[in-house]
Amino acid sequence: MASEIEVWQIGTDGKLKVVQTTLAANNRTEPEHLESWLSSNPTLISKDIRLIGRQVVTKTGELDLLAIDSAGNLVIVELKRDKLPREALAQAIDYASDLSTWDVDRLSEECQKFNSQSLEEFFGEQFPNAKIDEVVFNTTQRIILVGFRVEEALQRMVEWLFDKYSVVINVVTLKYIRTDSGEELLARTTIFSEEAEKSKTGKKFQLAMSDEPATYDAETLKQKLLTYFKDTRKVPQAIRTVIFRLCYDNKVVTRDMIKKELVKQELSPDIQKSFTMVSNISTQMGLEKNDFLRQVIQYSYPVYEWEKDNYQLVPEYKEVVKEILA
Repeated sequence: MASEIEVWQIGTDGKLKVVQTTLAANNRTEPEHLESWLSSNPTLISKDIRLIGRQVVTKTGELDLLAIDSAGNLVIVELKRDKLPREALAQAIDYASDLSTWDVDRLSEECQKFNSQSLEEFFGEQFPNAKIDEVVFNTTQRIILVGFRVEEALQRMVEWLFDKYSVVINVVTLKYIRTDSGEELLARTTIFSEEAEKSKTGKKFQLAMSDEPATYDAETLKQKLLTYFKDTRKVPQAIRTVIFRLCYDNKVVTRDMIKKELVKQELSPDIQKSFTMVSNISTQMGLEKNDFLRQVIQYSYPVYEWEKDNYQLVPEYKEVVKEILA
């Protein structure tokens, strides 16, 4: 891969002139200009991404750009207006490790701030051909490093992580060009093609999932449930007020019943748009670490192997659920 792009301008006399321009030499800055250009034209970075945040605050600093692709994967975009150093990789991985824990509510907050739309509304508009009912957001985090040159050590590490460990990572090298007539151009190249990058998607950074229930004693189980439901975000509270309540009142609870209840409780604007909340409830129920939820609530896969349905309360925990609901 070429770590630097060279450009020649063809003069009126037919002679070639090397174009050697930089952002700094033309009073262009990384946050004011480069970020702005890429924010308004994210397809310059990758054709299959749309931005949902800029200067996103994480546990270890501000991420330059946050995007999502048509499969619901997060895309961490780190920018440098000159050479990309090896440290940029560690920084991006640090961001990815934090973002891997974000649920759809947290992501929707960022999307609302940046696009004035919820994540589900924005995603539906931007990717109309996506199989929305099958999308579970943030199962994988992609990393894209963007700069004007690439440090050799960084390139070596990126290729090693990509080839040997299927880390979904790519490097975009830009070339800023200002012609004699004052026109400004951007050119790009990448280490890996988008097709090669997509082939790795979903193989790493995935959330640990399971259908196995826990076997905690009654008091431990109750404490785990109470701790979980202290989280005031929409999805945990929907599991309590929708899944637990419906299962307490009904022998079997279907996806259609859940969708109707979500609308009734104003957790979704309508049935058609409830897929995101249902999907994220399903994800929470299936997280390996949430085995205490599965100890209380059972489910099956009667139609599709990926679609939970027919939720049921385990009879011996009816009193525990009654206390939780109270």
